[in-house]
Amino acid sequence: MNVTESETPGSAVRGIRWWPALLIILVAAAAIVWLRQQAEVPFQTRNLQTLSAGVGTLLLLVLWWVAFSRTRWKARLAGLALVLLALGALSATVRIRGVTGDLVPVVEWRWARRPVPSPEPVASPAPANRARVPSGRPDFPQFLGPDRTAILAGPALSPDWAAHPPQLLWRQPIGAAWSGFAIVGDRALTQEQQGDDERVTCYDLVTGRLVWSHSDAAHYATTLAGEGPRCTPTAVSNRVYTLGAGGILNCLDLETGRRHWTHSLTTDAKTGAPGWGYSGSPLVMNGLVIVSAGGAPDKSLLAYAAEDGRLRWSAGDAPAGYSSPCLATLAGTPQILIFNSRRIAAHEPATGKVLWEHPWGIGQPHVTVPVVVATNQVLFSSGYGVGAELLEVKRSSDDRWQATPVWRSKRMKAKFATLVQRDGFLYGLDDGMLACLDLKDGSQRWKQGRYGHGQGLLVSNLYLLMSEQGDLVLLRPTPEGPNELHRFPVFTRKTWNPIALSGDLVLVRNDREAACLRLSLAGRPGLP
Repeated sequence: MNVTESETPGSAVRGIRWWPALLIILVAAAAIVWLRQQAEVPFQTRNLQTLSAGVGTLLLLVLWWVAFSRTRWKARLAGLALVLLALGALSATVRIRGVTGDLVPVVEWRWARRPVPSPEPVASPAPANRARVPSGRPDFPQFLGPDRTAILAGPALSPDWAAHPPQLLWRQPIGAAWSGFAIVGDRALTQEQQGDDERVTCYDLVTGRLVWSHSDAAHYATTLAGEGPRCTPTAVSNRVYTLGAGGILNCLDLETGRRHWTHSLTTDAKTGAPGWGYSGSPLVMNGLVIVSAGGAPDKSLLAYAAEDGRLRWSAGDAPAGYSSPCLATLAGTPQILIFNSRRIAAHEPATGKVLWEHPWGIGQPHVTVPVVVATNQVLFSSGYGVGAELLEVKRSSDDRWQATPVWRSKRMKAKFATLVQRDGFLYGLDDGMLACLDLKDGSQRWKQGRYGHGQGLLVSNLYLLMSEQGDLVLLRPTPEGPNELHRFPVFTRKTWNPIALSGDLVLVRNDREAACLRLSLAGRPGLP
């Protein structure tokens, strides 16, 4: 009789030792269930821990099979070969194309090809001295609208999409970017990546026709952060100001795309680009173009002359975050607020002098802009488990500024989308779920509906939200509930880009497609 590896002379044949595998699976399942129930742990962290637990379980099972299963060595090696073959086949056929806002990998086939936008204008740009015809629609000239607050007084949108659904005017491929649109008259401006070039593109608002395109040799791309520029253009008068992911600051002609001047933030601030790329859209005010550069010393915030690009002032020493500078008036004094890395800062607009600073965060990216909620109160919020804090800003008799916490809450953790306030209540996405906080004490009134990490605008009393899944959602939020009214599917892929609204036209995009939809307005004949 032959003696096998699982036999020894004078002993019984031993079978596969299954109990270690069962123990590994049971412990892993219990650990994953426990992880998912830890509400105090940030949702993104729980997802990463769950993924790590799954990978660890697979590795332990492979180790058990090879070293401790007690089966024949031929079977062990064959099993290991099958696992390696499966992993190789998986790697050869699929790839990770970024992550969701909750850090879940986005997987696609390796042979999948993105639609390619038209690289050149289909018609010659209009001459620079062409008389512009007013569109009759209000402009949306920069990130988050005219006031950079994501709040619009109008128009009065029809709440009945069942009877009057949005009408798709155009939808077309677009280069990769997390930029939004700025709208001036009949021009829609955005940024995108096309090959090895970052481009600023100008489209006809109603037709989607490419009017002009400006290119710079620059290319930002990482698996986690995605590809392309991340800022939204700012249009003032006949100029367009843009910032690329690598720090190229341009001033372009609105009608032709001709460049008036350019700067490199990394050169001027003597620093490198942030890990996720420059993401703060330029703020243009009082003849200055203000950008977050993140250099030190005294080069955290830079101000250039809007007309000729001369550096007018630089100040601060905090590394750059991923938020956009905004203008606010607190305690009767105009100041530029900026969400830096680990720090909130307020600067004097004319000189850049730092008025006050406040420590913030745990080193994770800060994206949303501050929300002014009273004449001397401002609110900040971050994701990754940090939450929100309301600060009271005062200036003492000796001209010293103080920022004192009023309350802090982990019930509003804004990652991408800017929060909005109305009638003493704060609305926004708390780790991807819509929530409402009472501004008096930070208590949460409700939290409902997982919309992911999308972007929204408060238009009068209606909230227009682009979900991360690509649905345009209409809500009427109140302190009693979110009151979702309708959903309109637009895209089927991850959508992080901010939306833009000009009258009855809304522009939406992600890193693959752009679309323009016409919304029905209340008060039109036949509309509610």
